[in-house]
Amino acid sequence: MRPLGQRFLAIYAGVLTAVFAVTVLCGFATRSGSLDTLRVQRIDVVEPDGTLRMVISDHARLPGIIVRGKEQAFDRPQAGMLFYNDEGSENGGLIFGGHRDARGEVVDSGGSLSFDRYDANQVVQLLGVDDHEDRMAGLVVSDSPENAPGHRRIWLGRGDDGAATLALMDGAGRKRLLFQVPAEGDPSLLFLDEHGKVVQRLAPAPK
Repeated sequence: MRPLGQRFLAIYAGVLTAVFAVTVLCGFATRSGSLDTLRVQRIDVVEPDGTLRMVISDHARLPGIIVRGKEQAFDRPQAGMLFYNDEGSENGGLIFGGHRDARGEVVDSGGSLSFDRYDANQVVQLLGVDDHEDRMAGLVVSDSPENAPGHRRIWLGRGDDGAATLALMDGAGRKRLLFQVPAEGDPSLLFLDEHGKVVQRLAPAPK
């Protein structure tokens, strides 16, 4: 029969082992369970090799422009979500913001969902802006050649004047066909030359 001291040590060690096991199991259960609220300033989604694929961030920590993993400073007045391709280069995002400045004017108010061409700029953008400078909402399709400035080719939306507009541009970004319906409701179809001059206009016959 073991002395009383040895039996006490054995019981004590067993209790400690049991407590440790319960603590570990509870820890694993917490990690694999669900959370009601996750409060963060930024989330980075990365591949196993560390390549950045997506950032969800507040305004303060939203990154600049990242190309192949290297960041260049770029001021973004919004919060949002940025997308990155397999090489860690930005290729689109969802951004949103809006506030009043010191003069009480609404600035940077709106949102934008955009997708970029590989190694180039935006090719598709869905946006809505409503502040002291711009009031528009629509869909933009653009040309975006590599190492060259891009040009808007299609605009479908509503502008500052309240007109619903479909504008088609040539490769240089010049409006060539304009279909619009103003708030008053009288539609028109305009054909324009390369200088923006109307060469033909189609409209309903006067009542």
